Amino acid sequence: MSDQNADDPAESKMIAYRYPDGSLTYPGHPRGPGGEEAIGTVDLSEYTAEVITWTTSTATPPGVRQPNHLAIVEFDVDGEPVRALGQLEEADVDIGDEVEPVYEAALRDPEAGIREPESQAWDGYRFRSVEK
Repeated sequence: MSDQNADDPAESKMIAYRYPDGSLTYPGHPRGPGGEEAIGTVDLSEYTAEVITWTTSTATPPGVRQPNHLAIVEFDVDGEPVRALGQLEEADVDIGDEVEPVYEAALRDPEAGIREPESQAWDGYRFRSVEK
């Protein structure tokens, strides 16, 4: 999930937290790897990432597309790595490919879940291959 205003995609952000030791985490956590509080944030949606690994799930939760292509990607933010897990737009990727985060207003069908659709956030990011 992302930190954004679902009504305004221009306001969407994929926020990673930076800690005093220089490390980054996504999603952000109240405490970093060294136990310290975050000192800032970085918007990962402004960066590209490298595909570390990927898979295709054919047994998806209700409302999630089938098949669902997923990847673990690694961003390089000023020499500091930060990894994220997310959907791919297509399965046509290889390990080492460059991808960019793309905001999606609905990563799943809100009507397919058991909770009230209005009580959940359904937006977030997918990863799209960057043209070589």
